[in-house]
Amino acid sequence: MVFGTRSKSTRFVRTSFLLFVAQLAGIAAYAQSTGEIRLQVKDPSGAALQASGHVAGPATDRTFRTDAHGAFSLGGLAFGRYDLEVSRPGFASRSITVDINTPAPVSEVVTLLIQSASTSVTVFSPTPIGQPDQSLDAIPVPVQGLTAKNLADSNALDLADLMNKRLTSVYVNENAGNPYQPDVNYRGYTASPLLGTPEGLSVYLDGVRQNQPFGDIVAWDLIPKVAIRDMALIPGSDPVYGLNTLGGAISVQTKNGLNAPGGVLQLTGGKFGRRAGEGELGAVLPKGFNYYLAGNLYREDGWRQFSPSEVRQSFLKLGWTDANTSVFLSGAYANNWMTGNGTSDYRFLTRDWTGVNTIPDVTWDRSPSLTLNVTHALSDKLTLSANAYYRYVRTGSSNGDLNDDSFSGDLYDLGDDDIAALTAAGYTGFPTTGDSTTEPFPFWLCLAQVLQNDDGGNPSSTCTGVITRTQDKQNSYGLSGLTTWRTKHNRLSVGAGWDRGASTYHQLTQLGYLNPDNVSFTLVPIFFDGTTFSGGDPVDNQVLLHGTVNTPSVYATDTLTYGPWAVTLSGRYNHTSLDNLDYLPVSAARGNLTGNNVFQRFNPAAGFTYKPSRFFNTYFDYSEASRSPTSIELGCSDPNEPCNLPNALVSDPPLRQVVTRTFEVGIRSNESLSFHWSADYFFGQNHNDLLFVASEQTGFGYFLNFGKTRRDGIELEISRDWRHWGIGSNYTFLNATYQSPQTIDGGSNSTNDSALAGQPGIDDDIHIVPGDFIPQAPRNLFKLYGQYRPSSKLTAELNVLAVGSSFARGNENNLDQSDGVYYNGPGKSAGYGIASLGARYQVNDRVQLFVQMNNLLDKHYSTGAQLGTTPFDDNDHFVAQPFGTPYGPDSDVPIRSSSFQAPGTPFNLYGGLKITLWKR
Repeated sequence: MVFGTRSKSTRFVRTSFLLFVAQLAGIAAYAQSTGEIRLQVKDPSGAALQASGHVAGPATDRTFRTDAHGAFSLGGLAFGRYDLEVSRPGFASRSITVDINTPAPVSEVVTLLIQSASTSVTVFSPTPIGQPDQSLDAIPVPVQGLTAKNLADSNALDLADLMNKRLTSVYVNENAGNPYQPDVNYRGYTASPLLGTPEGLSVYLDGVRQNQPFGDIVAWDLIPKVAIRDMALIPGSDPVYGLNTLGGAISVQTKNGLNAPGGVLQLTGGKFGRRAGEGELGAVLPKGFNYYLAGNLYREDGWRQFSPSEVRQSFLKLGWTDANTSVFLSGAYANNWMTGNGTSDYRFLTRDWTGVNTIPDVTWDRSPSLTLNVTHALSDKLTLSANAYYRYVRTGSSNGDLNDDSFSGDLYDLGDDDIAALTAAGYTGFPTTGDSTTEPFPFWLCLAQVLQNDDGGNPSSTCTGVITRTQDKQNSYGLSGLTTWRTKHNRLSVGAGWDRGASTYHQLTQLGYLNPDNVSFTLVPIFFDGTTFSGGDPVDNQVLLHGTVNTPSVYATDTLTYGPWAVTLSGRYNHTSLDNLDYLPVSAARGNLTGNNVFQRFNPAAGFTYKPSRFFNTYFDYSEASRSPTSIELGCSDPNEPCNLPNALVSDPPLRQVVTRTFEVGIRSNESLSFHWSADYFFGQNHNDLLFVASEQTGFGYFLNFGKTRRDGIELEISRDWRHWGIGSNYTFLNATYQSPQTIDGGSNSTNDSALAGQPGIDDDIHIVPGDFIPQAPRNLFKLYGQYRPSSKLTAELNVLAVGSSFARGNENNLDQSDGVYYNGPGKSAGYGIASLGARYQVNDRVQLFVQMNNLLDKHYSTGAQLGTTPFDDNDHFVAQPFGTPYGPDSDVPIRSSSFQAPGTPFNLYGGLKITLWKR
């Protein structure tokens, strides 16, 4: 028994000793496979700075805080890549990436710059999906960025508002007349919500393209400002960003529970009946989960007459992360209605700046969407990224317009058939003859012709108004994948994508007549659907079109660094098939829109940066991109069957895709400096550009590949940050010109062929020659912005925007001149300068007050102009046939034209309260 007990004890001791040795070996082995990060945080002067931060990497996801000397050490880290974000109130946050592959401690010194009005994006993803891990100094184009902090400090209404105030070469045309429906322009290229606008910018939200399948339009009201983490504006024809990146790409990233934990509620009120509320909640949950929820409710009466709007946006993102993987599923829903009363006659704006031309002009947007983003690090060198999405957009509109076919008719005298028709219908007391004085709002002839529509009546040219209703249902879905390989001197990304979009577009126009209020219409039961006639021919601009766009693509980009050099090569192949199916039968008034089109192209890019010192670097880039024609453009490209978009589509011959070739060269300060400056020259030329041109046979119009157009110019930028001050400025000189001759419709232009032949007021053509400036593209842009921080509680910002004059649409030959009779008003929109001032005051840790004043001097200015016909005289009275009978038996009746301006918002004051419900 004693022997047996001793034997068991001996075995127990031996086993314990072996386990102890194994544990020591394991600890030693673990020590050899882990490392340490030693962090030192400083301010721009080099002084130590206490700061907080977040670190994420293999088996690590935690927050930290440096000591009073700005130091922090974190040991026991498994080998791999770690992302650190360091922040402190009043300073711009910095993100860095640290690779740990040896047991030796890795030391990093992080300098936090003073938070100012300037941009603070320091790293960038050169692909639509993937991690932002490439320094801006290695990108051969001048990428610009904005963050959630910039949006908050500026009190901006939305992203487009802040881009217009800050970013170089960005300007806005308010052609729709609604703050949520701007035409955002960059270097003469546009991202617009209006169908028929030549779209030249691509827009991405969390890696998902926002240009819609039908028309490539961008609905800015569907992007929730409150959920934006940051955005990057990538200049040039970067092929990696796919179709439509002719002049640039806008890439927006949203927040998540990791980078936006906490709860915030903001309430806003101001002039023009503005009231708004927005809130956001975010948190990190156990087991690697996190969530972020945001919403926005905005309502205003509008500063113009009859212009209320309501925007309702919601956003939810669920996430899960571990040492090597991140998964984010986001959903968004918007249900908006917006009044955009468009341009107004300059003559009447001078009397009442709030006036509108006609009503209604309402757009409804409803859009749910889902996006899945997954990133997985196979090693510290190899990362896989994937993206999948579904997006549904339902857009409806109701637009009232004057019927220009009625301007040249005799609307005051009734014939015997008219009198008989009205009498039979029970009407009494109507005038049988008259003029614009006795009948300032003629409608009796319209009613009489409606009653005779089935017996040869002609209401299409006697009724003074039309209301066009549209509905567009779009479904988009797609997949994309990306593999990124990183070494010390090389970053290679190879990706593929598949995008499919389907849209069903329905349009119908109903006739009416102008009411005594001079802006609204009474409808009559006549539609432009082939059941009414003009000159014996049926009138039919009804559309019921289903279009499908399918685009698979592959792309790659590789950046090689060697000493002060960084060389980047990129390319993308797109194969787009566009199928149109016309649901309406062929009629005498319309052809058939059914057709199949295929567009394919490989677009290359090459560039380099050279960093000769720690103060500055230079760059050069050449790039190509393409844009396929859309359903709406393919539906209106036949000179024998012209149309007046967006009022009608007909069967058409094919169009060629637009190809843009861009190069730019520049010099700039290095990103790590607090004093930023840059100088850039860019040159972009479009081949086979699309333009709405005149038909020689009929005088209407159609889309045509327009030879060449060009955008070139110079950009200058400078900004500087101090502890209590920040100031910046940028200037752009832009030449946006036509480079090919062309003939287009110029019915409202004083130099059209008929006017030059001595018959003003007649619809005819004008002629573009190379060198003519493209309308609504100002040559000069200047921006000045500053921020003052006298204490940690108070921040004030000033923005000054100066925009040069630009030619009106309809004045593409740049020659229109007012004669005060047939042609009224300037053929351009004048240059303007406006200033805005805002402030935020932190009452305590949880309450912040803010106020914003836009257009401080209450300037009256226009952001764009268009020439058009009008029936109104200088006293705002409707006058048909204002100049009497035709010039001759074979001539049309002359009518009046005017300059329609897009008025800018007058002095606007709003403010509110921001409450932090709980801190991160």
